[in-house]
Amino acid sequence: MSDFSSTLALSASGMKAQSMRLRHVSENIANADTPGYRRKMATFEEVVEGGEHTGKVGLGKLELDQTPLSEIYDPGNPLANADGYYDGSNVDMVVEIADAREAQRSYEANLKMFDQARQMSSSLLDLLRR
Repeated sequence: MSDFSSTLALSASGMKAQSMRLRHVSENIANADTPGYRRKMATFEEVVEGGEHTGKVGLGKLELDQTPLSEIYDPGNPLANADGYYDGSNVDMVVEIADAREAQRSYEANLKMFDQARQMSSSLLDLLRR
């Protein structure tokens, strides 16, 4: 039975990590037009409990994308410099949509693994009851 519960815990940690990744992607999309906004990138790391590797995954340190910010020409903007430019964001909508789709599919894969382990443990309990 512990194998089933560890499988459930592993897939649940994957679902949690992917949902946090999706949260960062949605923040990036929401701030795509915010001047000076840097894209947030989620990193993953293995969870270690009591000095032992558990196989679980968690969200690691949040990193900011260091690609240059786009320069937008708008002399009427109060943020514009003497030349009429101000710093936009470095969010690329194509990259964000691809990241969102990848996070969604990874979440769904973990959900299927969770559901499969749950069904297997339920079937095992039914067999043991007979």
